[in-house]
Amino acid sequence: MEKTTAVSTLKAGFQNSFAALPKKFYEEITPETVDTPVLQKYNWKLSRELGLNFTEETQELTDCLAGNLVFADSTPIAMAYAGHQFGNFVPQLGDGRAVLLGEKITPDGKRLDVQLKGSGRTRFSRGGDGKSPLGPVIREYIVSEAMHRLGVPTTRALAIVSTGERILRPDGVHPGGIMTRVASGFVRVGSFEYFAARGDETAIRQLADYVIDRHYPELPAKKDRYRQFFLLVAKKQARLVAKWMQLGFIHGVMNTDNTSISGETIDYGPCAFMDYYDPNMVFSSIDTMGRYRYDNQSAIMKWNLHALGICLQTLLGKTDEEAANVIDATLSVFEDEFVHAQRVGLLKKIGIENPGDQDSSLLGKLLALMQNQKADFTLTFRYLADHIRQGSDMTPQLQNLFKAPDAISSWLESWQQRLAKENSPDVIQAHMNRVNPLFIPRNHRIHKAIEDAEASNDFSQVHLLTTLYENPFTEQPDFIDYAQPPTNEERVTRTFCGT
Repeated sequence: MEKTTAVSTLKAGFQNSFAALPKKFYEEITPETVDTPVLQKYNWKLSRELGLNFTEETQELTDCLAGNLVFADSTPIAMAYAGHQFGNFVPQLGDGRAVLLGEKITPDGKRLDVQLKGSGRTRFSRGGDGKSPLGPVIREYIVSEAMHRLGVPTTRALAIVSTGERILRPDGVHPGGIMTRVASGFVRVGSFEYFAARGDETAIRQLADYVIDRHYPELPAKKDRYRQFFLLVAKKQARLVAKWMQLGFIHGVMNTDNTSISGETIDYGPCAFMDYYDPNMVFSSIDTMGRYRYDNQSAIMKWNLHALGICLQTLLGKTDEEAANVIDATLSVFEDEFVHAQRVGLLKKIGIENPGDQDSSLLGKLLALMQNQKADFTLTFRYLADHIRQGSDMTPQLQNLFKAPDAISSWLESWQQRLAKENSPDVIQAHMNRVNPLFIPRNHRIHKAIEDAEASNDFSQVHLLTTLYENPFTEQPDFIDYAQPPTNEERVTRTFCGT
């Protein structure tokens, strides 16, 4: 395919501070053209938050979001990075199918990156086609926007364009798609690994200074600013993984090149939310050893942070020993931060705002019951809130989640005795419903939306789901079926990357 040379009359108000770094950090490149782009979904709310001045879905806007035109004020680049993929180091990855269009300063002063994903080959494509099937674009749009509404730091989704192309993948031929996504930044752990692998200490310092100035401006220009930077990244990642796990979310491909320095969820590939609770749950078709299973996510994030620490070694200490001590101390803080955030967050899900010494045991017993009974993760917590005012009678909804409802009866009694020390039932129920969603992006619902869009160009389920997940904590009686777990026949047990 040809590279775009045409420039649009449209301006987005883009800047590009990353392009001010030396050329070794990126490649200047334009997207590849596509024949029949159609703007299938545009996020007008996010567009207004960004301060974009577009008012209608014109063909010119579509062409800019498809890569057929370049915004008049865009400096498109593909970023360089490396990464550990399933524990194996790859010294050159980079944006092999993505182009950073630029950075947008929002009306409230935030600087956000705007990127096309699936926009064609770059020098980092490593023999790939640089394209994306439509399915992964739809998945990332739906899930990333839902995660935002669920209160999880995440990249955002601005647009879906279908390209009219046919994309060959191992499982067959699929319609092509391009996603426009937005992030606080696309610098990853792998960005530092790229230069560490080349022994380029100057570039590592330049990248660290760039990230600190952009994402951690509160850090003073002191000699320990790099230690403080590493510590802040570790704390952010601890809280992020805890939020994932409190929602039953499994990222699926926690490689270092998919670990954002800004502390946002990035690269949604084979991600999924658990239906029934199983701490060993894996969805990704390529995670055959369960490396990125649900209950291993904090350990993997610690591993990724250790990789970052090794890259920053010369900035963290004057000697290897001093740097190693800083890395070990930071990883200990990560562990403590994660354990605290996870414990507090999960206890809030069962209505306990003022944790005591015995509360972890109470929580552990519930999780064991959920695992044994294969109870739905999301709805168990949501329906517990409804049970608070039931006395000893179990609500039918809660009862139906357990194969042997009597198994949870004694736990419910202990739990209600504990809640008596907290607050009034009305207050507890309200608090629980603020942290326990009713609606999550369930695999079988996303699968149906993708299937309809790919097979018959029907995006009605995509539109419905994105609207539904704008209010995941709110009762929406007309769509209550969308809160329910799949039947055995509907269950989707494997998810796939689009590369």
